Amino acid sequence: MNSLDGKVAAVTGAGQGIGREEAKTLAAEGATVIVNDLGRTPDGGNHADAVVAEIRAAGGTALAHYDDISAWAGGESLMELADQAGGLDILVCNAGIVRDRMLHNMTEDEWDEVIRVHLRGHFVPTRLAAARWRERSKASGEPVHGRIIYTTSEAGLYGHMGQANYAAAKAGITGLCFTAAQELSRLGVTCNVVSPRGRTPMTEGAFGDFQLPEGFDEWDPANVAPFVTFLAGPHAGKISGQVFIVFGGTVIRTSPWPQTAEISVDHRWTLEELLDQVPKIAENLEAPPPVFEVVTPGSITHGQS
Repeated sequence: MNSLDGKVAAVTGAGQGIGREEAKTLAAEGATVIVNDLGRTPDGGNHADAVVAEIRAAGGTALAHYDDISAWAGGESLMELADQAGGLDILVCNAGIVRDRMLHNMTEDEWDEVIRVHLRGHFVPTRLAAARWRERSKASGEPVHGRIIYTTSEAGLYGHMGQANYAAAKAGITGLCFTAAQELSRLGVTCNVVSPRGRTPMTEGAFGDFQLPEGFDEWDPANVAPFVTFLAGPHAGKISGQVFIVFGGTVIRTSPWPQTAEISVDHRWTLEELLDQVPKIAENLEAPPPVFEVVTPGSITHGQS
């Protein structure tokens, strides 16, 4: 018996790349998958339909959803489709865009659009799913099998030149996860964040004239899907509020923004005291900030999703 038999999963931004692979793997484990995507194929079709066809051809169950999940109406229609399939159990938020530009040239629309798609696109379905899970738990008197998996990026953990909008949205997603994990734990709901590395339509420009390697391809977006499916399953019920970097055959549990040093007095600081004490927590503070680089094949720096 597959681990997700009888479960309903919604994957946003599932028409291509990492989301597509997540949807296929969840379906292979027995979940009914709602494939959300706005994208159009060159022949005028929808990417969501193509993924649904793939899943069905492999013997799985899937439904297509075409609405904008950063809009309240789109989020509601996603939940209603899940209700028709038996009620949502798993939410994988993956939809995203980039509008890269240096800060001094970034437009208001470029900022707003990226924040909307990424951050609001995670909040809206989470908010609507949480309300349903609360009602389900109240009616049964039992915890629910609620799983939320968010998609962040190492740009959101470390920053990235030319992506102030994207990095801010991705950092916000991590903060949203920490709060959702705390608020929803009593319902039996977990919330975790995955920061994937892989070739996707959104990041393909970083790879240039990439040639597929012989043997194991660590940049295949399908490499991310098994861990996301694990987090969606019954064996991950005690894993929540965590951030994982996932690529190739590697999973790294990370801790964003750790406390690294502290100074303290029993009164309000004076400037003289700060001048004396701050060097204790500010070693190398005047050095240039670390530079975040997009991972490309052969590189060992941080990547983006």
